[in-house]
Order: sequence, then structure tokens, then C-alpha cells
Amino acid sequence: MIRGLTKPRVRDPIDELTAREREVLELVGAGLSNAEIGDRLGLAEKTVNHYMTAILGKLEVGSRVEAALLAYKAGLGRGGSSDDAGGPPGG
Repeated sequence: MIRGLTKPRVRDPIDELTAREREVLELVGAGLSNAEIGDRLGLAEKTVNHYMTAILGKLEVGSRVEAALLAYKAGLGRGGSSDDAGGPPGG
């Protein structure tokens, strides 16, 4: 019992993201480029690049593909959004 209480909790890196970083990650997971994400969110592409750098660091991944896979596994962009950005095409 004591071991269970003292065992460090495994944190979900998605929980470390800000709301805006989560939005960007959802759109990355939907296959949008940084320029397309900027257009969708009303941001400069350079700003999206900054968000991507922060996201990759917080998720401890080396590429946007890895980040998109984590987003997919976490269910981001699927079902909970009013836009059409999430999920596989045709689904």
C-alpha cells in the first residue's frame, strides 16, 4: 500500500499543453501545415512555428509526426470539435 502512495504518478504530457497549443496540435493531427494552421487560427506562420517548438518540447518528441500520433492516441480532434479538422478523411 505504501509503495502505491509513494510511486511517482505518470503524467500525461498532453495535460502540460496550453489551450492554444492543444488547438495547434489538433490541427497538426488533422494533417494541416503550419501555414494552414495559421490561416485557420488567425496567426502568423512564425507564431505557429513557435507553438510547434513548445509542443515538441513539452511532449518530448522530435517531430510533428510523433506529436500528431500522440494527439491521435489522446483523441484530440476527434468528435469534440465543431470544425471538420479532426479524424481521418471520409470518417
